[in-house]
Amino acid sequence: MPLTTTLSFFGQTESAINFYQQNLDAEVLMMMRFSECRDPEFASSKFPDKIFHATVCIGGTQVMASDVGCDDQENVPSFSGFALALHVDSTEAAEKYFAALAESGEVQVPLIETSFAKRYGVVSDRFGVWWKIISADDDVV
Repeated sequence: MPLTTTLSFFGQTESAINFYQQNLDAEVLMMMRFSECRDPEFASSKFPDKIFHATVCIGGTQVMASDVGCDDQENVPSFSGFALALHVDSTEAAEKYFAALAESGEVQVPLIETSFAKRYGVVSDRFGVWWKIISADDDVV
């Protein structure tokens, strides 16, 4: 039984997807706006240009995203209790992705060499999503 992560950006999904495309080489597999939805309840949304559903591939993993709930700005939850771990092939890639995610974000754990990775760091991006960047190159397990 597959398990797929779905991120709710409450009105910022398109911006988040564009950011991940530019900085993490994300590939958009599918994107549907509320106005394109076949279900009349959703198609008549007061936010026709917001994203009803999207699927992107980041580092070989599919992640879904949506603006569903963007009309309830008082109850927008924050991202907490999880992080997406991005395993990269080189120190250079780790530094590139970490720096991009940290721009307008917040470094939680600086990108450093550890006993288990050539580079490891934790950053929350500008959308509040936490990322663990891990590079195990140079024979470090």
